[in-house]
Amino acid sequence: MKVEGVPLEILRTRLSEKWSGFAPDVLPLPVAEMDFELAQPIRDLLVAMALNSDTGYMGNTDALTRSFADFASERWNWIVDPKQFFLCSDVGVGTVEMARTIVQPGDKVLVNSPVYLNMYNWAKELKCEIVDAPMHKDGMHYTLDLAAIEAGYKQGVKIHFLCNPQNPTGTVHSRAELEAIADLAAQYGVYVFSDEIHGPIVFDEETFIPFLSISDNARQVGVCVTAASKAWNLAGLKCAFIITGSDRILALTKSMPPSVRFRASHFGAQAAAKAFECTDWLDGMMETLDRNRQFLQVQLENKLPKAKYRIPNCTYLAWIDMSAYDLGENPAKAILEAGKVALTQGHLFGPDCSSFVRLNFATSEEIIAEGIDRIVAAIKVLHPSI
Repeated sequence: MKVEGVPLEILRTRLSEKWSGFAPDVLPLPVAEMDFELAQPIRDLLVAMALNSDTGYMGNTDALTRSFADFASERWNWIVDPKQFFLCSDVGVGTVEMARTIVQPGDKVLVNSPVYLNMYNWAKELKCEIVDAPMHKDGMHYTLDLAAIEAGYKQGVKIHFLCNPQNPTGTVHSRAELEAIADLAAQYGVYVFSDEIHGPIVFDEETFIPFLSISDNARQVGVCVTAASKAWNLAGLKCAFIITGSDRILALTKSMPPSVRFRASHFGAQAAAKAFECTDWLDGMMETLDRNRQFLQVQLENKLPKAKYRIPNCTYLAWIDMSAYDLGENPAKAILEAGKVALTQGHLFGPDCSSFVRLNFATSEEIIAEGIDRIVAAIKVLHPSI
């Protein structure tokens, strides 16, 4: 199935944060939402629900449990127990509410920078101390630093927030890395919260491995929090889910307030159930993203040859080092002001990331090209001699 970017003039009529959060003359490429049309079966379902005035409270969600379990089994060879599947409104809420069953204010939470910016916010909401075990960087290739992770665990970390696969670096963690984390977590009494929202968005050269599928140790220490929202562009419908793999953690999940489930959306649960059946749309979308990540590389090589970029193995987010262009401590801010293109600021993802920007390439080639042209124009404004 062919999935293409929506024309810019139509995108500018959208009311989501990406398209209403900036001035009309800004080209927005930061927020992790896609510029594609919804899969037709999801659109048809939502329209039918609205036409039927089916806008009440969330009802039975067994269809979502079955749909995700079937998808996980077929795509990842992961068997999900329906009894260990719990709804929440989004990955952030699910992570925080589940973490409240484990940590107290002042406890330690580990992250691996550079990492999804809201992981820092979740730890702050929990009033926990953040311990960073930075990823190992080889050029623009990032891998988990197991020695740093173990050192963090030895400090008394209670929870490890793991981004699997990894945003913003585009890294897909290997089976060996995940096995090692599971074993270390079991040894040191750490819970691993695996944010797997980008799991369906992994390119063919790599294989996504759900943390709970790794080993018995992983099931004893692991909590998966995920959603259909990134892969099928459903963030505004507010539905995610928590999955566990052991009776021990199942008991913790059941201790959460009942409101955690009912804060999810009726529309979101039904749309997510339909999404995991729309594998043809997902495959078509991945073909488009594959072309886009390659197209972005060509654009950068031709127009911004000093920018450092490694084609990501997952997600639709490009992690770009702009340090060679001397744009100050916040290149994204400088580019926005001088070039009217919005990117995500690198420093939000962790220490030593201030020279980076994150760019969303889940759009059309025309918009990607215009975005790079605007960055070039911004650099010429800031450095006329270049």
